[in-house]
Amino acid sequence: MRFSNRHVVITGVSQGIGQALAAAYRAQGARVAGIDLTQPAKAPEVFLQGDIADRSVLERFALLVQNAFQRVDILINNAMLSRGGVDQCSYEDFLYVLRVGVAAPYYLTRLLLPRFSPGASVINLSSTRAFQSQAHTESYSAAKGGITALTHSLAVSLAGRARVNAIAPGWVDTTGAQFQGADAAQHPAGRVGTPEDIVQAAFFLSGQEAGFITGQTLVVDGGISRLMVYHGDGGWRLENP
Repeated sequence: MRFSNRHVVITGVSQGIGQALAAAYRAQGARVAGIDLTQPAKAPEVFLQGDIADRSVLERFALLVQNAFQRVDILINNAMLSRGGVDQCSYEDFLYVLRVGVAAPYYLTRLLLPRFSPGASVINLSSTRAFQSQAHTESYSAAKGGITALTHSLAVSLAGRARVNAIAPGWVDTTGAQFQGADAAQHPAGRVGTPEDIVQAAFFLSGQEAGFITGQTLVVDGGISRLMVYHGDGGWRLENP
């Protein structure tokens, strides 16, 4: 199997992309440790229920991983949430999102660093929201901008110890819904993304094939962020400008 005998640590494994990542790495032979606020339907081999915004929870999780695994081959900082933007997000909520989306990935990487195997891979889940926005998404966008910058900074600091890259998904549906018409056609790839698209990107970045890639953010969005849009172009119209 592709990741036989590899040790993988993933945050946010109870649903969505994190759940898909945990299942996919296990299916490829990896031993997986995960953490989430809620208990997953199918928990990884090693699991802790807790809030990664809490420093003591991160420290307990790192100790759990260290006791279970002699080494860490792959760390995926996936967990994230949004609490809105400037219209409603309080100071406390904004800082909470930054703790989950930026501070926790930094601190967990630091805690697990002594156990990184030679050639270890760290993958941070960013977002195309780090580069473009809708209104009132400041808490999420700021955190994704932070994790994107943290990625290239850690890549330089951990040179020779681990490769550090990010994946920036666009619209990725985690419900299994079928999208047709404009929802699909607005993507140059012709469809909305799925968790499997992110799984394959993570497999590549954490594999030996990507041994010369570090400090990069891989955008996985079906090309939509490269589509130039003007009012009146291609039938698109801006309502209530």
